[in-house]
Amino acid sequence: MLAVLAAGGSVSPWLVVAVTAAGLAAGVLAGSGVAVDWRRHAERIDAIAEALEARQPPPHLLPQSRDAIARAEQRLLDAADSVVSEVESLTDQRDEFETILRSMTEAVVVIGSHRGVVLLNGAARRMFALDPETDYAGRDFVELCRDPLLQDFVGHAMRSATEVVSREFMIQNPAQRYLAASAAPVRMSHDAAWVLVFHDVTQLKAYETVRADFISNLTHELRTPLAALYGYAETLMQGVEDRETQNRFLGIIDRQARRLARLLDDLISLSDLERGNTPLNFENLEPASVIGEAAELMKVAAAREGVQLEVQCAEGLPKLVGDHDRLHQVMVNLLDNAIKYTPRGGHVTASAKPGALNGAGGKSAPAVALVVADTGEGIPERDIPRLTERFYRVDRARSRELGGTGLGLAIVKHIVQLHHGALRIESRVGVGTTVTVTLPAAEQQ
Repeated sequence: MLAVLAAGGSVSPWLVVAVTAAGLAAGVLAGSGVAVDWRRHAERIDAIAEALEARQPPPHLLPQSRDAIARAEQRLLDAADSVVSEVESLTDQRDEFETILRSMTEAVVVIGSHRGVVLLNGAARRMFALDPETDYAGRDFVELCRDPLLQDFVGHAMRSATEVVSREFMIQNPAQRYLAASAAPVRMSHDAAWVLVFHDVTQLKAYETVRADFISNLTHELRTPLAALYGYAETLMQGVEDRETQNRFLGIIDRQARRLARLLDDLISLSDLERGNTPLNFENLEPASVIGEAAELMKVAAAREGVQLEVQCAEGLPKLVGDHDRLHQVMVNLLDNAIKYTPRGGHVTASAKPGALNGAGGKSAPAVALVVADTGEGIPERDIPRLTERFYRVDRARSRELGGTGLGLAIVKHIVQLHHGALRIESRVGVGTTVTVTLPAAEQQ
């Protein structure tokens, strides 16, 4: 319009130029403002995106304007807050799950449908002797343990895709141990998987074996004297005219009854020691007194068996700390064994000398060693580690003939352990046996 008026001479051309310039300037200014506003929107959106990538809460600096872009930004910010909150919740759950896995004593392995390892915990690494730093994710389960029984269990579990499978078996690799294994199928987002849990029950199996052996041995030990008591008593009840035969039968009954009583006493004593029901009265004791009292009690038995019993005590020994009655029981048991298994004309020595025990920090602590040595038959080296087992005998027939219960050294071991001492047995076949009980020495005043 201004151009038409300027052409007709109604408006000055300069006015047209001025108005056009002003319009252009206003347009430039308006466009510049819009550009700045868009750039700020873009910067805020970039900040939200960067925060999400870093798993951090996005900045909440939004303008007060309520235009369409600002409303979109607000919705995006709300969605980002929700995502971050969900990620934090999942992270907490993952950390809790990893903490539970690390603290479990059972070995846990998760495998996929192609037997590839998804994850495993530290107990699994230790059970299968795996490198603690190696990443086993994606590797075939067979790389963890190649034992055929274990691989057979995993294969069976994967074929039973909807059931929990449990089994106990013994593996040989990387070490011999009994495992209680279970496998449960789980559904993952993209694949099927199985959670394998392995519990080492080797020690439990050993306890079961010990219990079964104990019951079997106890039954046998009780049956022998009871059979003798029953047989000879029945014979006497039927009538035996010969007085000498009667006395001999009565003597056998008396010996078997005493043997049965000793067996029951030893069983009660051992049970109390193992269960901690034996109160100990610790006091400072003279080593010579502990040995001398036991040797005095056993002198008659030694003379009857034709064995020379000698007592030797080093000079200037410190007192030892212990329960008088229990240590007396230890020395009597050791001397009784030595005398029984030393042939006529042999020699048994009970002595006390300075010793040492491993103290705190690996340092040596002062102690007193009580030693019983004999010149008896000796013990094969393979049998020495088992001598303190209940009812274990090197020569069962001879031991029963001599009246042993098979519990003496087991009782000695428990008493020594309660005194925080050490028991050592050394022997050579045909030369003799030496048993050393090392006990803590009393503090010097």
